[in-house]
Amino acid sequence: MPTLIIANKCYSSWSLRPWLLMKQLGVAFDEIIIPLDLPDTKEKVLKHSPAGKVPILIDRDVTVWESISIMEYVGDAYGAPIWPEDRSARAMARSVAAEMHAGFMGLRSACPMNLGKKYASRDRGESVARDVVRFSAIVREARERFGAGGPFLFGAFSAADAMYAPLATRLDTYSIALDATTRTYVDTILALPAFQEWRSAALKETWIVDVDEVDEDAIENYRKAA
Repeated sequence: MPTLIIANKCYSSWSLRPWLLMKQLGVAFDEIIIPLDLPDTKEKVLKHSPAGKVPILIDRDVTVWESISIMEYVGDAYGAPIWPEDRSARAMARSVAAEMHAGFMGLRSACPMNLGKKYASRDRGESVARDVVRFSAIVREARERFGAGGPFLFGAFSAADAMYAPLATRLDTYSIALDATTRTYVDTILALPAFQEWRSAALKETWIVDVDEVDEDAIENYRKAA
């Protein structure tokens, strides 16, 4: 059984991606959590990967790092259907997954993933607004062109959904207004049993990453309510 090495579930968006995909597609794995921002964090991660970052997948003599690479490996090694079967849908799914990996920096920087908080709606700047518009366009196009087979971007759950899941949590955490199609998609991700399992574990964590805890308009702390 492979082992997935991840960071704090409350904060680690990159860890969530392959974890969610493997859970959703029924690929069994063990997990090791290495908390972020502790004096020995880097040392512990480097024991598993020279890149010094999580997530990391270890499968016997194979070590894979970077979220998309891990998901591709899971597809190859375990026959998991991580991409749509239709070639056109698959091309778009790979494109938007790569776009998520390299982009959306405004939203990612201004609105870090924090599953323990709910913040009031407010203007979060032009770069965040621009990223939300782009995400909504991706959701609408994917759903309109390829979404007939299910509630996810390309119908069935795919690596593209795993890549955008942390972004969906941010939109919810920071109370960002969405059109109906995008809101429905975000709610679909948040309602997944696999994501609910992740969130439940996140809310039980005691580690705090101060830089991801600051927002002047906090209206609810989910960790206290859990």
